[in-house]
Amino acid sequence: MIFIFIGIALVIAGFQFGRANFPQNRFSNPLKIGGVVVAVFGVMSSCFVTIQPGEVGVQVLFGEVQKSTLPSGLHFINPLVKIEHFNIKTQNYTMSSVHDEGDLAGDDAIRVLAADGLEVTIDLTVLYRVQEVKAPAVLREIGQKYKEVIVRPVTRTKIRDNAVNYDAVSLYSTKRDEFQARIFSDIQKIFQSRGLELEQLLVRNITLPKSVKETIESKINAEQESQKMQFVLAKEKQEADRKRVEAQGIADYQKIISTNLTANQLQYEMIKAQKELALSPNSKIVIMGSGKDMPLILNHQ
Repeated sequence: MIFIFIGIALVIAGFQFGRANFPQNRFSNPLKIGGVVVAVFGVMSSCFVTIQPGEVGVQVLFGEVQKSTLPSGLHFINPLVKIEHFNIKTQNYTMSSVHDEGDLAGDDAIRVLAADGLEVTIDLTVLYRVQEVKAPAVLREIGQKYKEVIVRPVTRTKIRDNAVNYDAVSLYSTKRDEFQARIFSDIQKIFQSRGLELEQLLVRNITLPKSVKETIESKINAEQESQKMQFVLAKEKQEADRKRVEAQGIADYQKIISTNLTANQLQYEMIKAQKELALSPNSKIVIMGSGKDMPLILNHQ
């Protein structure tokens, strides 16, 4: 558009220099021709626009937003139309307590009051994008600053609204997934109505008050010690049961021996032992009787 204005200015200047009383009238025709060339170039360049991948173009004519959008590529347009480029790729907005990690410098985490009155700090990332067909409505109703106008305030408000339904410890542990699903559903509805699509909501971190965190850690340590002691007691009980069974087996064996072992049985067992000793290849054994029943065994290597 700037080239059109420059061309028109050059043509006007050419007509001015063309007056008889101007000594520079020899520049009149070159200025006119140059002005026409520049104006034509400006018109031609204004008639073509390139939309980059991941963008759509929204046309604005004399302040009125057109309903149709231009997809990525080269387009021939009305030179009087202004094109607003809209990013339709996935975007993220992070609110974090870590300095320079979020979209805003400094601590931008969300501090909420849980059902038990404790303050919980939540770090969050929102993944969203502008709906292509609704880009004109976004420009008309919100503008290009939809991140500051919609994404940030809606997300923070819905997190606070839902956090009051949970106590701090539940948010930190057992109810975390349920809490994330609820705020996703609430935020998604509002985003849809404003031309945005919520793709994912990531609860990155939930920080409890220091006193509560210390209490939880103490409880966990106590539970671990209790489980360890239960294991030791179970092991000792198993060992006691084993010894009891072993002692009972020995007692039963001794009872059987004392009841059923006879002199003939003893003599038979003695003969078997003597035979095994006599057949051993590594020893020479001399067996000599001594007394009535007791043998004398001499072992020569």
